[in-house]
Amino acid sequence: MAKKYPIGIQDFEKLRKEGYYYIDKTSYVYDLVEKGNYYFLSRPRRFGKSLLISTIEAYFEGKKNLFDGLAISGLEKDWKKYPVLHLDLNTQRYETENSLLSLLEENVVGWEEKYGRNAAEVGIERRFAGVIRRAHEMTGERTVILVDEYDKPLLQTIDDEHLQDAYRTLLKAFYGALKSEDAHIRFAMLTGVTKFGKVSVFSDLNNLQDISMDERYADICGISEAELSENFSEDIRNLAEANGQSLEEASIALKERYDGYHFNPWTSYGLYNPFSLLNTFAKNRYRSYWFETGTPTSLIRLLKDSKYDLTNIKNNDIFTDSLYAPYDESHPLSALYQSGYLTIKDYDPEFRIYKLGFPNNDVRDSFMGFLQSYYTLAQDTLIHG
Repeated sequence: MAKKYPIGIQDFEKLRKEGYYYIDKTSYVYDLVEKGNYYFLSRPRRFGKSLLISTIEAYFEGKKNLFDGLAISGLEKDWKKYPVLHLDLNTQRYETENSLLSLLEENVVGWEEKYGRNAAEVGIERRFAGVIRRAHEMTGERTVILVDEYDKPLLQTIDDEHLQDAYRTLLKAFYGALKSEDAHIRFAMLTGVTKFGKVSVFSDLNNLQDISMDERYADICGISEAELSENFSEDIRNLAEANGQSLEEASIALKERYDGYHFNPWTSYGLYNPFSLLNTFAKNRYRSYWFETGTPTSLIRLLKDSKYDLTNIKNNDIFTDSLYAPYDESHPLSALYQSGYLTIKDYDPEFRIYKLGFPNNDVRDSFMGFLQSYYTLAQDTLIHG
């Protein structure tokens, strides 16, 4: 039977029930649940964050049958069912001050229909806290909270200072429930592309464990060389045949085009972009699949506003404290790293300096080509109006 590639599939239950191929990451889920309660994970877009959140949701909902044959089936014995509040901020266009509030309102109303409403709770943040509390009281199990793409409202309004301030204020109050209702929470995880809102949005949430650079979870998203060899040997062979290559040539081409992501300086191996790999195997053709799904126009504007010397973009040094700095013109390199256009190439522990560079040829060639086109277009517009 031909392998079904889970391209664009972000729902774990759908993936398992409909026979899509899955690289087993469930041992990481078990490890996270056993060792802590509150987590934050930053990864570039289309790196598997949403699928990870959905996998955790299925686990906490006690859907044991979905995990048959996976690592966690031999680790978990109890399979309890917990109340899960899953908030996906990737489903809205954030164009007005009410855009974020309306999405939060829609989710909270749905949860209140299930777990009850207290009329004395005024404000979206107090109602959210009330839902967390009542879900625990009604089910007898503490509540699980999963937030996917927490930073989407802030990323979409990066050029609008007014909306940025409004969204930060609202999100800070809303996420404050994760601390005030700690006694009623079993587990919480938030994911996003960036940490640029972390200082202001999560300033009171000091119990959030950031695993973005934790080497224990380096390949919790993405595909390692070992996983590629173990799961896709036949696919590489088919790719080689379709492109008139030897097996070795195809393997080298995949590595040069899609490998090379490092999210900490201690893990020696790089990670392949899963979206690019799966598309390549599905179509048996090499293309810039990841880059083509989102042009970096806002990042180019950020570089331009910062007056950054673009001739240095292939080889950059950045201090540790700046690697996850806010998304603004004073930190253009951190924005490029967090969004996946640059990655860690080396680290100097004495001076606490990271060396950043393009992860692979695919990102390098696509980004530099887009950069050249953008500036050529901008210059033509300036000249010809």
